[in-house]
Amino acid sequence: MMAAADGLGSIAIDTTQLNMSVTDPTAWATAMNNLGMVPVGLPGQQLVSDSICVPGFDPGLNMMTGITPINPMIPGLGLVPPPPPTEVAVVKEIIHCKSCTLFPQNPNLPPPSTRERPPGCKTVFVGGLPENATEEIIQEVFEQCGDITAIRKSKKNFCHIRFAEEFMVDKAIYLSGYRMRLGSSTDKKDSGRLHVDFAQARDDFYEWECKQRMRAREERHRRKLEEDRLRPPSPPAIMHYSEHEAALLAEKLKDDSKFSEAITVLLSWIERGEVNRRSANQFYSMVQSANSHVRRLMNEKATHEQEMEEAKENFKNALTGILTQFEQIVAVFNASTRQKAWDHFSKAQRKNIDIWRKHSEELRNAQSEQLMGIRREEEMEMSDDENCDSPTKKLRVDESALAAQAYALKEENDSLRWQLDAYRNEVELLKQEKEQLFRTEENLTKDQQLQFLQQTMQGMQQQLLSIQEELNNKKSELEQAKEEQSHTQALLKVLQEQLKGTKELVETNGHSHEDTNEINVLTVALVNQDRENNIEKRSQGLKSEKEALLIGIISTFLHVHPFGANIEYLWSYMQQLDSKISANEIEMLLMRLPRMFKQEFTGVGATLEKRWKLCAFEGIKTT
Repeated sequence: MMAAADGLGSIAIDTTQLNMSVTDPTAWATAMNNLGMVPVGLPGQQLVSDSICVPGFDPGLNMMTGITPINPMIPGLGLVPPPPPTEVAVVKEIIHCKSCTLFPQNPNLPPPSTRERPPGCKTVFVGGLPENATEEIIQEVFEQCGDITAIRKSKKNFCHIRFAEEFMVDKAIYLSGYRMRLGSSTDKKDSGRLHVDFAQARDDFYEWECKQRMRAREERHRRKLEEDRLRPPSPPAIMHYSEHEAALLAEKLKDDSKFSEAITVLLSWIERGEVNRRSANQFYSMVQSANSHVRRLMNEKATHEQEMEEAKENFKNALTGILTQFEQIVAVFNASTRQKAWDHFSKAQRKNIDIWRKHSEELRNAQSEQLMGIRREEEMEMSDDENCDSPTKKLRVDESALAAQAYALKEENDSLRWQLDAYRNEVELLKQEKEQLFRTEENLTKDQQLQFLQQTMQGMQQQLLSIQEELNNKKSELEQAKEEQSHTQALLKVLQEQLKGTKELVETNGHSHEDTNEINVLTVALVNQDRENNIEKRSQGLKSEKEALLIGIISTFLHVHPFGANIEYLWSYMQQLDSKISANEIEMLLMRLPRMFKQEFTGVGATLEKRWKLCAFEGIKTT
């Protein structure tokens, strides 16, 4: 056990040397000369890694329930790594503390022995302490193994140390065999060889027993909950016998719906021994009423049997009808496979007709076998009813039944063989069709993808062209609006100067009101002339022959519609003549010719609608 612990300790401790100052150079020289090892200072470092210790391990787990404890430190269980091979000597390292130094024992010596580990052990016995070792030095050394709850030091050279957890004891056992030296003195009272072993303490055993009892209680509670969950529901309680309850029970026995509940109560009363001389007449009447239900049950059984026979007859009739239709379908397939009609079908059609014919024949055979089985069962039932007395007839019936069974088995064998051949043919045909379909589908998918890509490219090009046209139109409109705005601003400035000049003339010369009116008329005429000039600028000449044709078609269309038409209606008509034209293009063309077309608003609110009208004839009339 200690060999395993020593091996685990040497594996767990980091072998990298830590540079630390040594308080006494003589200790360093002694270690180098006598032991031939390099001392390593490990203050605050764990002596044994937590990986070799199982936290919360209970060596006597389930001991209260009768299950033998398992020690996780056994190498074969996989909880700890196996001990190193015996051929390789395990070398422990020197441990330096503030007030003492721990030197390992010679690796060639046998490992120190330990007693059997008591259940729930948290306390260790530490012997071989130096005479001058104080409680503070002991706590400094063993505090690296874990939290210490109590140290009980004796006047002699030993003590007991109690840790907070059980896995800390394994770390303390690792220090067994080390030689402890206080400071740098060579006095015998300042040195000693440590012997760490498991200690049996009443507090540890009491805590372990409490844990085991708690786990046993939890296990019992869990098992009880499981049993309660799996227990079937208890039957309803049966009332005690009394004359009143007996009268009520007699009424329930007469009711068909409550008979099953009442008969259980009657049976329990009779089994309890409630029948005596006084209650015998009541019980007799209840038994008699229970007997009256026998005829009702037999009638119900007869009606159910009759319903079953009728259902069988209906099923047989329906099955015969289905079988006749199957025969007709098979006859159609057979007629289509003859030479007169077969030559006119294509290869694929012939293949499909052949597959359909085989499938319908298989279904027809299965339906006929099922119908034959029903008829045989009916014949066997009739023969059992009629010939159940004479033994010779029974033998004949048995022989005929065996012959019928043999014939049925032969038919089933033939049908199964035919079905197997048909399935093989179908599988081969399906494989061929699947290969052809796979090839055709790949080609189709590639062609479809190319077509879709081409269509999307064309659509995107058209969208780009339309967007460019719209941008050009909007740019021209913005330039026209800017020119109009600048022109109107210049006119306003001229008018303002004229008004100022007229006011001054009026004030000086005292002109009449008629002169001011003439000035206003002149200004209004100038504004109107400016508007007409802007309209003429907007109504530019036609750019192409296509626009002239469009104007002619639009004007004829709007002439037919004297109340006007909206742009969507006009676009739907124009799209029949030219599918590439857009509604925006038509609207821009109409806006460029304000003397031929005008826009009006009709309706109120949600029904407001824009309509275009032909106004060319109105302009001719006015002129």
